[in-house]
Amino acid sequence: MSRKPWDLAFLAVPEEVAPLRRIVRLRLELWGLQEATDTAQLCVSELVSNVITHVGRGTPTTLAVSMNGTRLRIEVHDPDTRALPTLLDASDDSEGGRGMALVGAMADRWGVQLHADRKVTWCELATSLISPSGHTGGAGVARAGALLSAYGSTRVAPYASLSTSTLVAETAVNAITDLLHWLQAHGRDVDEALERAQTHFEAEACARKDQL
Repeated sequence: MSRKPWDLAFLAVPEEVAPLRRIVRLRLELWGLQEATDTAQLCVSELVSNVITHVGRGTPTTLAVSMNGTRLRIEVHDPDTRALPTLLDASDDSEGGRGMALVGAMADRWGVQLHADRKVTWCELATSLISPSGHTGGAGVARAGALLSAYGSTRVAPYASLSTSTLVAETAVNAITDLLHWLQAHGRDVDEALERAQTHFEAEACARKDQL
């Protein structure tokens, strides 16, 4: 799966936080990283709120999301190189410090990079990926992803107008349908095959839950 870096320029005002959270959620769904959605959204909220509070409302800001190996990297760029975020041991009644403390607690790591014209406050979230272009869910999901990638290249045309996630789902349905035709053509019981597949799926899903 290709996960190309993307960025979005915006003005740092409270009204922009909710739309940014929605965009991040949609992007991570397309990337197959639903597991990181809640944490990523919260980190985006805190990093943007930090700019609003310490740099100023209306500051031209950029959100950038990418992969650093198997980690999800979130960056917020702003033009003020003087207001540096710090991680404070904020008490319950503290006025500040809790935002970056939250980021520090949730992220695998975080930091600040200073450039001549801007600073970049970033954090990275660990994922369950085993390779940067791989899939979450283990070897079975990775094998299915490779199969669908090859299979989909032969049947893209009828669904070219669909979104990426819908196209992948349609490809999966078509692949399952063709496999059932293959089983039938070779004299196998389609219903029995479906029942066995469902049994295997439920057993593996239960095993994964027990491991959590």
